[in-house]
Amino acid sequence: MSPAGGRRAFMKAGAALSLLSGLRANGADDVPASPVADRLDQGPFGIEQDEGWYTVATTTPSSAPIRNFGTGLVGYTWEENGPALAVRRGEARLEAAVEALSRLPFADVLYIRCDWRDVQSRPGRLDLAPVWAVTLDAARRHGLRVAFRIQLSNPEIQPDALALPDFLQAKVPLVPLRRRAGRPGPKRVEPRYDHPEFQRAFGELVDLLAAETDGKEIFEFADLMMYGFWGEGHTSDWASPFPDRATAERTFVDMTRRQMAAWKRLPLAVNTQPDISDTGNAAVLEEAIRGGCWLRSDSIILDEPIQIEQLSGRPPWLAVVMEDGYHRHYRTDEPSFTVDAAGVSVIEHAVRHCLDLGANYWSLWTEAESLARYHERHPAGFTALQQRMGYRVRPSWVWQRKREGGTELVVAFANDGVAGVPGTLRVVAETPDGIAQAGGSLDQGHPYGGKLRQASFRLLRALEGGTVRLRAEIVTKGVRRPVRWACAQPVEADGSLAVRLLAADDPKWRKGI
Repeated sequence: MSPAGGRRAFMKAGAALSLLSGLRANGADDVPASPVADRLDQGPFGIEQDEGWYTVATTTPSSAPIRNFGTGLVGYTWEENGPALAVRRGEARLEAAVEALSRLPFADVLYIRCDWRDVQSRPGRLDLAPVWAVTLDAARRHGLRVAFRIQLSNPEIQPDALALPDFLQAKVPLVPLRRRAGRPGPKRVEPRYDHPEFQRAFGELVDLLAAETDGKEIFEFADLMMYGFWGEGHTSDWASPFPDRATAERTFVDMTRRQMAAWKRLPLAVNTQPDISDTGNAAVLEEAIRGGCWLRSDSIILDEPIQIEQLSGRPPWLAVVMEDGYHRHYRTDEPSFTVDAAGVSVIEHAVRHCLDLGANYWSLWTEAESLARYHERHPAGFTALQQRMGYRVRPSWVWQRKREGGTELVVAFANDGVAGVPGTLRVVAETPDGIAQAGGSLDQGHPYGGKLRQASFRLLRALEGGTVRLRAEIVTKGVRRPVRWACAQPVEADGSLAVRLLAADDPKWRKGI
């Protein structure tokens, strides 16, 4: 069985146990939005306020790919087994494989999933594997962003090696795992995560990685480092190395808090894996969601109902990262590639379900040539993601009103995507020379996917007859990043929309009452 097939076997073996996990759905109902300091007036806007009004602009949805922070397709430059297959076979250089992936017109983020040993080989400093420099260089040259996960455990390389750096293996007890119900299987070992030496080294790793990545614009998000295989929060149907559940839960809640405290500006994503290994995933998930972490899952069609509920019912201001490893190579010549009675392939089923649960990201894995060939032959799937995934916001209606001796713009912002804004949308009305006239933030997550949100901008009457530009930013964990409007109509070079205001004596003015 291939390494990929082995991983899926692990997950399949644990599926029945996952239904007994008792992990509740942490939805949006009891997680309050954070207040915004510069909140815009968001209505309602009654006609009794009007001293004259007119609809000065409207926009329609764009069908073009638009690259913004907080959404996109994620190409893997390194995955749990390493780089692209051609590199592993000695048929291509790592630089060439990463470059090919970066050149794909539908790739927005480059992602590194590597082991602890690939970022640190000695205490007190990082020793990043070459894939980091290669990935960062490609991202800068192609205008992409970078995300990553550091695995504390990786069954793909066991029993020959461990994810832990060598200097730590001699200091931390390594526990051979017992497979449930006495089933035979390969030898698996996990460290005692609660051991003082592990915790000391882990704390150092977190601090070093945060110093390297936190707040740097090129980094998009990082996966939370969790328990077990691939850092996903489980060891399939192997029992955990902990003496009891309480110790495991306490350890991983503390490790979650440690990471959340270190990464003050970079979003972290928590895996929604049900607690099949009895290590406290429900407590970790709740701690992470309440702390503003994004969510992710490493499967989709074969995800349990509880995971789909958690992902789709999340607070709307949190992003979701999705992948599906069953058809990661996008090969249409494999026996597993099937097409149903409606003509929809097994791969496209997975891709389009990403939209059903309102995800922000979809993962592409490492094989650039296969991805390009698949998209050429079956373009509907990736095209649908580029047109609907994540948030796609625009000023749909722009009304100009005379009010209290000044000019007011009331804007209805539309979101044509399937997800809320992963953070806060901040909008500034400015003159063409970039001088801000009014601005502020919508409530967190607004406009939600498929919804509208109105807001008011009070301007000087002297601006009547002139032009203002509506410029947007997304604010996530205090970091502002530019947003391009997703409208079919032309926008400025910085992604803003120019709006021509009516002059004071224009005959188009209407009276509200």
